[in-house]
Amino acid sequence: MRRFVFIALFAAGPAFGQSAQGDLSVTIYNDDLALVQDVRQIALPAGLSRQEFPDVSASIRPETVSLVGEGFEIAEQNFDFDLLSPTALMQKAVGQTVTLLRTNPATGAESRERALVLAVNGGVVLKIGDRVEVLRDDGLPVRVVFDTIPPNLRARPTLSVTVDSARAGARPLALSYLTTGLSWKADYVAMFDEAGGKIDVQGWITLTNTSGTTFANADTLLVAGEVAQVQRSRRNRDDEYGALGNEPGTQSADRPRVGDFYLYPIRGRTTIAAAQTKQVSFLDASGAPATKAYQYRNPWLGKSSDPLSAATVLNFSSASDGGLGDALPAGIVRVYMRDGRGKAQFVGESRIAHTPMGSSIGLRTGNAFDVKVRPTLEKREKIGSEEWERSARFRITDPAGTVTTTTVETQREFWRTTMSYRVTNARPQPVTVEVVQDGLGQAIDSRVTSESLPGKQLGADSRIWSVPVPANGATVLTVVYETRY
Repeated sequence: MRRFVFIALFAAGPAFGQSAQGDLSVTIYNDDLALVQDVRQIALPAGLSRQEFPDVSASIRPETVSLVGEGFEIAEQNFDFDLLSPTALMQKAVGQTVTLLRTNPATGAESRERALVLAVNGGVVLKIGDRVEVLRDDGLPVRVVFDTIPPNLRARPTLSVTVDSARAGARPLALSYLTTGLSWKADYVAMFDEAGGKIDVQGWITLTNTSGTTFANADTLLVAGEVAQVQRSRRNRDDEYGALGNEPGTQSADRPRVGDFYLYPIRGRTTIAAAQTKQVSFLDASGAPATKAYQYRNPWLGKSSDPLSAATVLNFSSASDGGLGDALPAGIVRVYMRDGRGKAQFVGESRIAHTPMGSSIGLRTGNAFDVKVRPTLEKREKIGSEEWERSARFRITDPAGTVTTTTVETQREFWRTTMSYRVTNARPQPVTVEVVQDGLGQAIDSRVTSESLPGKQLGADSRIWSVPVPANGATVLTVVYETRY
């Protein structure tokens, strides 16, 4: 069941003022990008006129602006982003005359002086009569009164467009543009019941507005996916959260789409205030099957004198049957479990990519305290080409089963490597640890000639063994590899 709840986490600034915006539609993408569509009723005179559109985004990308309506052509457009502030007002007053109001702290009497603003460079330099004075911030009550507001300073971000209208009259003008400063991400809260083998997941959309503008009463749509943007660097792929068990699904979620992206509309209209973070619930799944696993991945020739913790991995599905039943936007999953007193405790978090419905998800939540693996390089020796040829029947083919014709070997020296993996378990229950040896592709034409437990090839680079370990006990896995290097 999907439900939508609004929670305003933080809003800075004064209450909302009267906005010049019209009928607003805002489409927000994951990558700090949004499309704003604003339809306003504008009375155009015949001929050339300059029309101002205040309350556009302060982070607007001016080159993306489009203005559509009937009976006019655009001659010029400007974005005035120099906003009214005390500093900007003083800087624009260089060469102008202002009035200084000084209050005598002893008598409270107020005096006025006219002053010419000479410079504003780390401080304000004034000419008052025949003397030059620096306006100091020394705590004395001094105010500066400006005669006018410079025409190129705006109280609000404003787009001005010069249009040539064939006729006079009011009509709707559709203004659209792209802007940065509006973004969203998905966050998930998962409650895992290990004894029951179930998981409850609450999905939240976290929407942040740093654009400098409030978008009032907007029809808001969120797009899950990565749209291409020229000259914008791609986000780094974060592989440290990877775990075995991730397989993309093939089910279509019951959600609207545009192109290759899923859409997450926010029910009803909402105000996205400047400097605000808003959360919307979009997923509420309970009782989905889930299991815990332990995994350890060892690099080629990896060894350690100290036992290393196995990773704790949470496995579940996003399938419609036996899973969460939805497509999952990229985000962070924070996992909780109940302790012996029934209180929820945080046990780890991990990141997921955009995940289709029907996917198998392996979520690494941390490192196990009681489950350890100590990889040991027992022996590494050279072998001759005759021994290498005798082990050819152990050659590992690719997952597709492609057979490569054996050619005459010109190399005379090869290597036999014996590895052991001692897996210990200090838990009062037995566990199974998935031990993975990576880097076999680096060894080139690797062969497993002996293994104390049956393994399974995960491709040319990795092999996996499911190692059962008794409660408060240990198991040693021993494997012999033959390689070219």
